Amino acid sequence: MARSTDEAETIIEQTVSLCPECLEKLPAVILARGGKVWIRKDCSKHGRFDDVYWGSYELYQRARRYAYDGRSQLTLQVEKQEPDCPRDCGLCCLHLGHTALANIVVTNRCDLSCWYCFFYAQKAGYVYEPSLDQIRGMVRNLRAERPVPCNAVQLTGGEPTLRDDLVEIIRICKEEGLDHVQLNTDGVRLATEPTLAKRVREAGVNTVYLSFDGLSVETNPKNSREAYRAIDNCRGEGLGVVLVPTVIKTVNDHECWNIIQFALGNLDVVRGVNYQPVSLVGRMPKSDRERFRVTIPDVLEAIERDSGGQISCEDFYPVPATIPFSSLVEALTGKAEYELSPHFACGMATYIFKDCERLVPLPRFVDIEGLLEYMREKAEELRTGRSKYIVGAKMLTQIGRFVDKERAPKGFSVPKLIYETVVKHNYRGLGEFHYKTLFVGLMHFQDLYNYDLERVKRCVIHYATPDGRIIPFCAFNVVPEWYRDRSQKDFAIPVGEYERRTGRKLADDLYRRGTRGPQEIAQTQDPKLGQSGERTLAL
Repeated sequence: MARSTDEAETIIEQTVSLCPECLEKLPAVILARGGKVWIRKDCSKHGRFDDVYWGSYELYQRARRYAYDGRSQLTLQVEKQEPDCPRDCGLCCLHLGHTALANIVVTNRCDLSCWYCFFYAQKAGYVYEPSLDQIRGMVRNLRAERPVPCNAVQLTGGEPTLRDDLVEIIRICKEEGLDHVQLNTDGVRLATEPTLAKRVREAGVNTVYLSFDGLSVETNPKNSREAYRAIDNCRGEGLGVVLVPTVIKTVNDHECWNIIQFALGNLDVVRGVNYQPVSLVGRMPKSDRERFRVTIPDVLEAIERDSGGQISCEDFYPVPATIPFSSLVEALTGKAEYELSPHFACGMATYIFKDCERLVPLPRFVDIEGLLEYMREKAEELRTGRSKYIVGAKMLTQIGRFVDKERAPKGFSVPKLIYETVVKHNYRGLGEFHYKTLFVGLMHFQDLYNYDLERVKRCVIHYATPDGRIIPFCAFNVVPEWYRDRSQKDFAIPVGEYERRTGRKLADDLYRRGTRGPQEIAQTQDPKLGQSGERTLAL
């Protein structure tokens, strides 16, 4: 229960965080102030840190209603009975959820040098490129998760298209039983090598996860020209694209609605937009955090404002809102099913239909909350022994009452879709659904200033490493010296040795130089930022 500390603040809940300076584990509070949600922690050595956790207290309270704890894993890589979270990740017994999407870093080389990026070979001082056997081992480790094996992977980097054996890597993923293979890329090679889209599509890539920070050179200097050519080449091969904007306040946050408009104009190839509010990785003074910090509600409010209300904050739901669907399928099949069970503050999403010139977000014609409650009731009936045939038949006749047919897009049947996917497990209709709609999602990865261990424990986006661990995203990247850098350096070679072995310079990989932001963003003389004075923002 919330309690007041003074007239201006209300504590919502207690949690645990880390000191951004010394990484000491600290008690923290999530509190409401000024219509926003904040996280506060006090370090005995480095003082108090306050940072915005969510830009809207009202939206936070709405999302919080869908909080859900996923199931613990039966296959653990950490044997400690009492792990020290987040220092003992990999996965441990404290983790609540399975791997919904796995990341496999196939290289830390990159062909760009973006000013906000935290991770590329030249900066690291070594080249990390796991072998094909190591990649196969990582996939097998993911597939061995129980009770729910991982079935989706994202090949990432660096820039994964720099791997000459990328097609073989994709084939390994498919051979080992992964249903979904996603390619995370800046699109440069998809643009400049016209046959690459065909080759990765034939090897088994389902979706291209394309960096797309804006529509202009000013907001997207890294690939504003190449992205369009990459999309065209994917269109020619029937390869779906998800646009991935890293949203940075004062840099490109004014283009959030423009990006959706672009996506809607290219629905034949663009399947979704997945905004990633920037993670402020690195040591950064409060003034710069305030300058760049943007949260999920801030992006939603910008979309609502700039779309004139065609899409609103109320059209979005937190990711664990999908749990009643999973529970119903599980009750029907009698076995553990795939769950999207991250912390409710990690992400929000909706679907948008384009009905001629009219935009129709899914919640405008479907009673989402009523439908979810109905799903919970049916799942409970099945768990208590009710016949699945009787429940299925009743659902077929009752689901329609949650749909406003006058507002619904023409030619789309929600009851049929739910019955086919949930009751009959026919997912062809779900694929057709994705072709007719635009998915719009937001995923805000953490940094040391807004770090909440409750989110880490429920993370469902994980990294697989060659040493056999499976590590939550916000442990792997936010404290790189504990996980990303340490694990990759053990399997890497120094840059000089790589260049001698291969006969190629890392500089030769660069497609474009000068993709850094304003000098005042990239560098500072503030002594608090360390010897290099470098500020790093990241996905």
